[in-house]
Amino acid sequence: MKNYASHTDEELALLYVGGDFRAFDELLTRNQQKLYTYIMFVVRDPDMAEDVFQDTFVKVITRLQEGKYTDSGKFSFWLTRIAHNIIMDRYRQQRGEHIVEPTEDNDLSNLRSDELMDINRENEYVNAQVMHDVRNLMDALPAAQREVVYMRFYQDLSFKEIAQLTGVSINTSLGRMRYALINMRRMARQHSMQLSLEL
Repeated sequence: MKNYASHTDEELALLYVGGDFRAFDELLTRNQQKLYTYIMFVVRDPDMAEDVFQDTFVKVITRLQEGKYTDSGKFSFWLTRIAHNIIMDRYRQQRGEHIVEPTEDNDLSNLRSDELMDINRENEYVNAQVMHDVRNLMDALPAAQREVVYMRFYQDLSFKEIAQLTGVSINTSLGRMRYALINMRRMARQHSMQLSLEL
């Protein structure tokens, strides 16, 4: 029996393309927990998360078999991008009526990312105290906004990385963060919660 432990995900993907089906089993085993956790955090529904997870791997198999994967050294990035696209497709018809969304011509280029990301020690302390409340408020956000907050605060990704992963511009990523914060603050006021998350 072949030992796959020494192979990278990218090598396993290429082995699968070459006809080694056990290589895909190893690839699935390595990535399923992290991918499912990401999906579940975004969709907040176990049934939907399971559907998205399965759809993601069906699409991965299809794309691998069609030769639409090249070894770029970023298999997990590619995998997460596919899951993200499936989630966004599912949420396009389910936008909340009372959620602030940016317009198509929204231009946030006048915002500087360093202004948004310059968190001093005091802000870090305050943010740590309210993260529990923030996480609860995040459940009520649209998927795109919840996703950018998750990627920024829980995966510690830069806005450039978030933009690349989600297939949008940096300004759109910043905009989603901005609207997520607006929505969370509004909900905090409605529920008389003391919430001060400074970016």
